[in-house]
Amino acid sequence: MNDPHRTEPSTDPDLLRESDFRPNQPESLPPYAQAKKSAADPSATPGWERATLEKLAFASLNEQKATRRWKTFVRLAWLAFFVALVWMALHRGTPASDATVPHTAVVEIKGEIAAGADASAEFVNAALRAAFEDDGAKAIVLLINSPGGSPVQAGMMNDEILRLKAKHKKPVYAVVEETCASAAYYIAVSADKIYVDKASIVGSIGVLMDGFGFTGLMDKLGVERRLLTAGENKGFLDPFSPQSEKQRAFAQAMLDQIHQQFIAVVKAGRGKRLKETPEMFSGLFWSGQQAVELGLADQLGNLDYVAREVVKTDEIIDYTRRDNVAERLAKKFGAAMGEGAMKAFKAIPALR
Repeated sequence: MNDPHRTEPSTDPDLLRESDFRPNQPESLPPYAQAKKSAADPSATPGWERATLEKLAFASLNEQKATRRWKTFVRLAWLAFFVALVWMALHRGTPASDATVPHTAVVEIKGEIAAGADASAEFVNAALRAAFEDDGAKAIVLLINSPGGSPVQAGMMNDEILRLKAKHKKPVYAVVEETCASAAYYIAVSADKIYVDKASIVGSIGVLMDGFGFTGLMDKLGVERRLLTAGENKGFLDPFSPQSEKQRAFAQAMLDQIHQQFIAVVKAGRGKRLKETPEMFSGLFWSGQQAVELGLADQLGNLDYVAREVVKTDEIIDYTRRDNVAERLAKKFGAAMGEGAMKAFKAIPALR
């Protein structure tokens, strides 16, 4: 049925409206609804693209600032680390002691005796001078645990100990732990008395020079050694060249001379206490108990015994120069470069 009150849309083109072509168009929202819609959907807010770009730009700037701050912090941390390493390397000091407190001064001689090592004349002599010059030090103890090493370094220490003893009029005692052999014993005989453990290893009064010869192997492999020298003995002890009898005799004479120097130092240091035997200077070594019987040592005792019973003070202060952190790191880097392999192929073997 036709509703007489219903109004039909006009078909007159002049009367057509845009709303006639948008079926079910919702009515415009009130202001509070529009604000709620804008909060839920930022794209509904005018200029939202600009606001989003600004937020992204500020976030990028903040991230760049944080990155720069972190890089600056890391660089400053590394700088502080290296400054600390340099400071520690330049301040290798000895422990300070109160000059008014009587004490026993200890200087350790441990490991291989060689230039650049902890048991070198440079470091040991510096520690000895500090100990002798301290008014509180009533006596100096050489705490030794070394298989030996360079006779040159040992001779320098022996001479310095004798000089300081004469200058400061203080007694020096050597206390042997596990080993006191070869160059280490060269140093020990400068002491007024030598104390050992009954199982310590003492002696090895001799000199050696070792190396390798590869001439037979090279012949088998068909390898030719091409060595040019100015001077007939410039290639002396070259491991890839044959050794002449003349060169061998020359090296032996040199070793014998150094051996006699070693024997003279031992006899001067031990004096009449030494009960000399044919094997004493042959390079053999003995237990601590045997060393006492032979006069190579004076009696059994350790550091605490000497400080308490001989020096008459329980206070012990260590003057030993030790590696700091920077030096230990440097040595580890050096060891990684194949130090052991290089020693095996040195042209002139070291004396020990």
